[in-house]
Amino acid sequence: MRHIFRVLGLTMVIATVTVGVSFASTEDHSVDCFGQDNERRISGCTELLQTPLPPGERSQALAMRALAYSLKGLYDLAIPDYDAAIEISPDFAIALNNRAWAYFKSGKPVEGAADVERALALTPQSPHALDTRAHIRQASGDIEGALRDYTQAMRYGGNRIVRLYQCGLQAAGLYDGFLDGIFSDKLRGALETCVRNTGCDPLPADEECRKLTS
Repeated sequence: MRHIFRVLGLTMVIATVTVGVSFASTEDHSVDCFGQDNERRISGCTELLQTPLPPGERSQALAMRALAYSLKGLYDLAIPDYDAAIEISPDFAIALNNRAWAYFKSGKPVEGAADVERALALTPQSPHALDTRAHIRQASGDIEGALRDYTQAMRYGGNRIVRLYQCGLQAAGLYDGFLDGIFSDKLRGALETCVRNTGCDPLPADEECRKLTS
């Protein structure tokens, strides 16, 4: 679910870009690049990137391939693609956030801090970027900042994000309340405990909570 949470941040971009690419190319690789299967994303985006593309579409294809690499845990391949995507489109907030997350997941949270700050300057109400910054702040020992960002992520992400944290904290043995998507003192207490431990993640693992958030 940690990976799925990142994918959701690209939902609107995928919808928009798929339309644009359909005019630029009728090849199957354009569909694969902006599809849901990671292996086909990588091969499809690679093929697509070998064709002439407008700058914006090239940036988004690079970001999609980077996302697929990231979802496979191949952060050393994901980050250069995000670099290239952002070089083309410096204000690509989702790519900035996802590069920050890739840095965080590869054990370099400090290197992702500037990216997530830029992403939040562009999209200050993004629950995905707020969650990323919360993780980075938690890793650096900024307990109050992390708790504030997790709380804001729930505020802007609504009951779906609340349920994710409820499920993740339940799996960590810190929360025994309802998985109802309602923020409560019990949930806040579990979060407060979690943020004090740099090894605690309020997001559930990929296979947990799937029905709850689908």
